[in-house]
Amino acid sequence: MPKQITEMLKGTLEGIVLAILAGRAAYGYEITAWLRDQGFTDIAEGTIYALLVRIEQRGLVDVEKVPSEKGPPRKVYTLNAAGRAYLDDFWGTWSFLAERLEQLRNEGK
Repeated sequence: MPKQITEMLKGTLEGIVLAILAGRAAYGYEITAWLRDQGFTDIAEGTIYALLVRIEQRGLVDVEKVPSEKGPPRKVYTLNAAGRAYLDDFWGTWSFLAERLEQLRNEGK
């Protein structure tokens, strides 16, 4: 992944993960696999797990330990009300930035 994409992704990955969790509960590897399927091939599992710890500590998700057929129980993350509010703010900020960037691009033509 080019450096520019990597840097931009750092600033938006939290919102992307919260958006995934808005659609369904998921565990870390599931989120990583989905991101890779969407073309984010260079995202390391460790990056996602660290992000999940941060959003759990900030109270944006609820966590349930679910038994796994292979190994220890999985931590399944579900977006809660605080997470939904944070995600709404993220989308508002995203819309604001996207509109301004589009204006800049059009002015440069």
